[in-house]
Amino acid sequence: MARRRKVGNLLALAVLSAVMERPMHPYEMASVLRERGKDRDMNIKWGSFYTVVRNMEKHGLLEATESVRQGGRPERTVYRITDAGRAELVDWVRELVSTPEREFFRFEAGLSVLVVLPPDEVTTLLGQRLSLLEAEIADARESLERVAGEIPRVLLLEAEYDLAMREAEATWVRSLLGELTSGSLPELELWRRFHETGQIPQEVLDIAERSRTNDAT
Repeated sequence: MARRRKVGNLLALAVLSAVMERPMHPYEMASVLRERGKDRDMNIKWGSFYTVVRNMEKHGLLEATESVRQGGRPERTVYRITDAGRAELVDWVRELVSTPEREFFRFEAGLSVLVVLPPDEVTTLLGQRLSLLEAEIADARESLERVAGEIPRVLLLEAEYDLAMREAEATWVRSLLGELTSGSLPELELWRRFHETGQIPQEVLDIAERSRTNDAT
């Protein structure tokens, strides 16, 4: 189980990884993270960036080293990572790599209530999704091939993982589409009947009743 952290926003993880290299002011931190595409690796809300940095300073993960001013720009505070921040970064990465954690995805949420749509419409929508996935996969493969040999592979592992997850999803969607189009998906006719009549088939009600009975015992 993931441990509770003083600053649990994954943006803090990204900030720690940046300032581990050298002290930076928040604007530079944000620029570095954008340049490295960290907003593709994690759900970064840039509007909370300065709040996260202040919280990190409050909890001793960062400390201010100086304030600098360039031209007519406002004064900027430069932060460095503390020993506590470095320890937090290492411990956090260990946890993220070693400990599986349940994550909630929008697609999975849609699948959980898929029967509210008729099977034919679902077939069309999944076909659209598969086309988009295949285009994304092709782009991702091209990007990885383009930088292969220029960027160390260890710095591309998150892109490889993302590609593998998209490929796995595409394979699963393709398989489900095959079952829908061939008619081999179990209970497909019950699903169709529900949309044709507007009533839940008795077979489904019986299954639900048996499930409630088993849970009660």
